[in-house]
Amino acid sequence: MRILAIDPGDKRIGLAITDPTGTIATPLQVLLHVSREQDAQTIKELATRNQVVLVVIGVALDEDGGDTPSSRKARRLGDTLASILDVKIIYEDEAGSTREARETALTAGFRQRERKGHLDQMAAAILLQRYLDKVDR
Repeated sequence: MRILAIDPGDKRIGLAITDPTGTIATPLQVLLHVSREQDAQTIKELATRNQVVLVVIGVALDEDGGDTPSSRKARRLGDTLASILDVKIIYEDEAGSTREARETALTAGFRQRERKGHLDQMAAAILLQRYLDKVDR
């Protein structure tokens, strides 16, 4: 039972996936944003190849828990993905995941240029692990 997490951004989309038991999140890869439709198609192919049963999409909510322009964009990606992929899609607040990924990379000794692409997939892994921890695995 694999779960895929998506950390959508304006330029890059971070992806993370669980192990086959659905308990441990691991960074998967970073996609360069092309268009919503093309991004969704690429994600669909990855999800199908990895037998994903659930997709968690990070949304950046405002301080009151409301949608922001970024979260509306993420939801549109989710809607497009839902129209071509037959798996459940849920949305999770991604608050602090990029900051936490940056801190993790700094602690691990990554140089600035090494951190740039890795932060997106690390943020997706953090988002996914938070979700897994919340659903009491």
